[in-house]
Amino acid sequence: MPAGRPQRGGLSIGAVLSQLRPEFPEVTISKIRFLEAEGLVRPARTASGYRQFSTADVERLRFVLSAQRDRYLPLKVIREQLDAAQVDSTAVTRVELLAQTGISAEQLSQLERDGLLRAGPGGRFTTEDITALRTIRTMTGLGVEREHLRAVRAAADHEVVLLKSFSDPETVRELADLFTSLHTLLVRAGLRQSS
Repeated sequence: MPAGRPQRGGLSIGAVLSQLRPEFPEVTISKIRFLEAEGLVRPARTASGYRQFSTADVERLRFVLSAQRDRYLPLKVIREQLDAAQVDSTAVTRVELLAQTGISAEQLSQLERDGLLRAGPGGRFTTEDITALRTIRTMTGLGVEREHLRAVRAAADHEVVLLKSFSDPETVRELADLFTSLHTLLVRAGLRQSS
């Protein structure tokens, strides 16, 4: 095999640059190496030490570059988002989500506009998104309207803001579970009092 060529269909850093340049004209090989050094992409290496990028690596780079350009996110925040997405290795594409849930692309777009569903890095959805989508479908089937769902989203966003004021991740996780339990108890108590 010629020196510098990646094995088994992997992409060289030059090939990655060629794929990214149309969308990100300012990107350079140095920038890709910098993002690798920062741990935002981890290409495999050939026996000779050459980088071997996968399609997933290119998608990660695309996400990082667009997050920097379009949302001005610092690398630390981008890394956290990527790491959170890595936790759920069963993430699905938009097409897979539509196939698994049976909703239309138009319905999914509306839910995204309403803030009820948000794709993660690379436009992928988690198993939690699938569960949320199925829950939403059941609720709307029982007569819940879009504005009611948006109110639920707003309430969840308020809880997220409060939880983000705590710095310890373990405390945040525990409080998130407690918020959910308390919410359920308060709704049940309210229903008992009104009947």
